[in-house]
Amino acid sequence: MTDLSPLGKMLILIGVFLIVLGIGITFLGKISILRLPGDIVVKKPNLIFYFPIVSSIILSLILTLILNLFFRR
Repeated sequence: MTDLSPLGKMLILIGVFLIVLGIGITFLGKISILRLPGDIVVKKPNLIFYFPIVSSIILSLILTLILNLFFRR
């Protein structure tokens, strides 16, 4: 038999991460913290197009720094 304890811990961490992410998305929809200057917004009568290019770059940099801290060898 193999020990499934690490798998269980990993699944719990993924679940907690998804819960926190869901709560964050719910509340960030009400707070416009991710609408930065440089994000593209096109508003027409029947269309609103939002492309968060600057927000995506900043989020990518933050996640890269965090993941490098955790998975550094």
